[in-house]
Amino acid sequence: MADIAKLVEELSKLTVLEAADLAKALEEAWGVSAAAAVAVAAPAAAAAPAAEEQTEFDVILTGDGGNKIAVIKEVRAITALGLTEAKALVESAPKAIKEGVSKAEAEEIKGKIVAAGGTVELK
Repeated sequence: MADIAKLVEELSKLTVLEAADLAKALEEAWGVSAAAAVAVAAPAAAAAPAAEEQTEFDVILTGDGGNKIAVIKEVRAITALGLTEAKALVESAPKAIKEGVSKAEAEEIKGKIVAAGGTVELK
């Protein structure tokens, strides 16, 4: 570790022109390019925004939990579907109840369905 610290100290003393010459010499000696290293690092940096928190959720009904009538009533209240449509949605689970909703709304819908006895998954 002490050798690395010495090397860093010595490299810190280089002027900008000397550092550029060193980079060129290393590229030639090792057969690599500094541009290639940047190109490899760029996709890793681009992947970082994908780790941002999700803002839109789909509420998926996964089952009625044996309380089909109560779940149908909640689905009707949440979606404003008619009785036939709500019944068909519950019977065809897993099925999306609502798509592209905020986290708060998705949690609220999940709470209502779970309270009625159904099971829900947020995606």
